[in-house]
Amino acid sequence: MRAPPLSLLPLLVAAAFLSPSPSIATDKLDQTASIAGNQTLESAGGVFRLGFFVPPGSSDGRAYLGIWYATIPEQTVVWVANRLNPVVRPPGVLTLSADGRLVILDGRNATVWSSDDAAGSGGVATRATAQLLDNGDLVVSHGGESQSGSTARTSVAWESFDYPTDTLLPGMKLGVDGTSGISRNITSWRSAADPSPGAYTFKLVSGGLPEFFLFRGMSKTYASGPWNGAELTGVPNLKSRDFIVQVISNPDETYYTYYVSDPSVLSRFVLNGTTGQVQRFSWHLGGGWSSFWHFPLDPCDSYARCGAFGYCDVGQSPLCSCLPGFRPRSPQRWSVGDGSDGCVRTTNLSCGDGDGFWTVSRMKLPEATSATVHAGLTLDRCRQLCLGNCSCRAYAAADISGGINRGCVIWAVDLIDMRQYSEVVQDVYIRLAQSEVDALTAAANRRSHVVVVIAVMASISGVLLLGAFAFGCLCFWRNRAAPAGSRDNELPLQAIKLKRPRDDQRFSNENKMSGEEDDLDLRLFDLAVILAATDNFAADSKIGQGGFGPVYLGRLEDGQEVAVKRLSRKSAQGVEEFKNEVKLIAKLQHRNLVRLLGCCTDGDERMLVYEFMHNNSLDTFIFGDEEKRKLLRWKTRFEIIAGIARGLLYLHEDSRLRIIHRDMKASNVLLDKNMIP
Repeated sequence: MRAPPLSLLPLLVAAAFLSPSPSIATDKLDQTASIAGNQTLESAGGVFRLGFFVPPGSSDGRAYLGIWYATIPEQTVVWVANRLNPVVRPPGVLTLSADGRLVILDGRNATVWSSDDAAGSGGVATRATAQLLDNGDLVVSHGGESQSGSTARTSVAWESFDYPTDTLLPGMKLGVDGTSGISRNITSWRSAADPSPGAYTFKLVSGGLPEFFLFRGMSKTYASGPWNGAELTGVPNLKSRDFIVQVISNPDETYYTYYVSDPSVLSRFVLNGTTGQVQRFSWHLGGGWSSFWHFPLDPCDSYARCGAFGYCDVGQSPLCSCLPGFRPRSPQRWSVGDGSDGCVRTTNLSCGDGDGFWTVSRMKLPEATSATVHAGLTLDRCRQLCLGNCSCRAYAAADISGGINRGCVIWAVDLIDMRQYSEVVQDVYIRLAQSEVDALTAAANRRSHVVVVIAVMASISGVLLLGAFAFGCLCFWRNRAAPAGSRDNELPLQAIKLKRPRDDQRFSNENKMSGEEDDLDLRLFDLAVILAATDNFAADSKIGQGGFGPVYLGRLEDGQEVAVKRLSRKSAQGVEEFKNEVKLIAKLQHRNLVRLLGCCTDGDERMLVYEFMHNNSLDTFIFGDEEKRKLLRWKTRFEIIAGIARGLLYLHEDSRLRIIHRDMKASNVLLDKNMIP
């Protein structure tokens, strides 16, 4: 079949646009065919669709060639070809040129966009085809003979995966290909109605250890932390059982990619231009995209928040602290929560044998794009190399995969963008004056002596408590014979019947309730329900970490999203104590207190199930990027302040069980989907 004459192309385009069956029953396009108007290609397995679309909310009707999910009711575009050059004179037409390039023409037959010159010389590429694959990749392949007469086997000449837009699909690469010179980044849409490049870009910055940065314009706003062979040290919970992450680094290319073990699960990474966040979404069969996690996550994810030689800890107030052996450069600004000036050494280095190293182990590795990697050195040799370089500030193992240290990385620049975690990430050896190392060692020894004393006292106390426990058991067995109505502390199998006061009830000085009470049912969740809701406590379901233990996002069978607090197994709290605490929390019912939906006890597991707050915590708005701060208009701010005051008044004065909140801070104020605190 020959290609139609150009004079007939407008008529064919109009016919295709008015066709009652716009979809083409194929996943391929060759040089004898085209798609126009609202015609589409569909991948062989029916996963993705390629065609022209007009973004929702667009008022000018500009059309773009894109790829979206074929089976999802709400159009979710994952790739856009002509995001810089929309079709303003419809209908748009996609065809393959004689030299094997994809070309978009407008209604006047003018070229709007074309892919790279796949033939490489502007010649003729015979038997060129474009195919939409089930992984979402649009691939142009060449085969047959070239115009010069040389034989050419079928090969991939161009693919959309090399040119991401704002979405990263499983199998796509984010990074740099040194051989082809291709740099694969994702850049946000300008708005929901405009897919042209927005303000945010997420990309690899080459040099030192592989690390990925989120930029707003030319400014870094977030960093993933260097890759240490096992994980990105700024995203310690990225891996999970069904989510495989890889960072590949060799002389030819360096990139990040991921895979989902269950191919039926639709998953995507999106760079959101409104929030300035990298988000991971998965599609649920019940309908709708669920966000499993996003980054930046909290104020400590802000790039270089605590300056040089400072580190951020979201569990501390203020957030910023100096590394051991350092002090704030500007104590005045530090005292008001501004740590951007960083820290300076307490004692200067001597640049020789008068220096030593202090180990920190729960830190996100400092930015390493300007660090030097020595793949073949041991840590001992790296130590000596660092001591011999007056500019060296720290060193660490370059690769810790499999629990084995391989090579080393040396920082001869200021250490920035560090944060502290509750778990060990990797040892970093900070160079200090030997006098500082000796002082820190002496302080650590004093603390260890205190621990020994406490352990001895605890042992003595344990003997005394054992006797008290035996006495308590005796009392317990005596009470077993008491009437059933007297056993108020037992947890029924189906639900706990509790009483809660109305919000407007007041209590007397004797703290006794007056007026009627309403029954409140508290659900007792089965462990299997919790495991199903949180995907067996998958790491990508984790949305927070506190002193009590981690918090997971879960979705119940009815589609309701919940927050599951999994209490630490190190807690000495028993079943009865836990049940009593649950009853206590359940009695605190107020519109400005997060609602407890139920609990779960199974063996040594203790879990609390709360309603899920979709807008996270207030600090993500106050300390987040400028776009999120704009959402906090004065009316919204006033309503949030009033809501916080109402919640505190209820706890401190109006509740039957008076509670003093001793940790009031922005990160402990959660916002629902309506921004109610």
